[in-house]
Amino acid sequence: MIAGLRGVVREVLADGVVLDVHGVFYRVFMPASAVAWLPAVGDEVLAHTHLHVREDAMTLYGFAAADQRDLFEVLLGVGGIGPKGALAVLSVYSPEAFRKALVTEDLDALTLVPGVGKKMAARMILELREKLALPELDVIPGGNGTRRSALGEVRGALINLGYTAAEARTALQHLPDDGDTQPVEELLKRALKDLAT
Repeated sequence: MIAGLRGVVREVLADGVVLDVHGVFYRVFMPASAVAWLPAVGDEVLAHTHLHVREDAMTLYGFAAADQRDLFEVLLGVGGIGPKGALAVLSVYSPEAFRKALVTEDLDALTLVPGVGKKMAARMILELREKLALPELDVIPGGNGTRRSALGEVRGALINLGYTAAEARTALQHLPDDGDTQPVEELLKRALKDLAT
């Protein structure tokens, strides 16, 4: 794995850079934010990199900081997001701003990324919460672990159906806590009925 390159900028491209590392020229793809960060041609730079290997190609992706590279690598683990999609996320958001959008479950903010619709945004929230060790918002009412797990599934289903995090939170708060854990399907029906009124 090539984790970084220190070299002289030989060419700045719309989607990356060509670095001269002791006479070897590396083509490195970068998010727009990293391209804007690059120094002038002829200056030295350290780029944090990820080598993406496929059957037909080995491609270098570069970043201004290690946290960008780390987020890029995590994004590659989300179904439906490849290197181009991960670069698109980092072209729109800093790692900190992206985490904030995930924590607050801001689907509208996430859909500002080219190629990301509401379904993909909801998938990113669900899949990245654990991978990025994001804090849980206090959106699931109390109760035992089984009930909280069931309510978490209902919340995920509502978001996948296109409801906002705020709407899902309100619907969950209106579900009665009658002491038993009802099946997820029944809880979802009640939540949908509440949202329809």
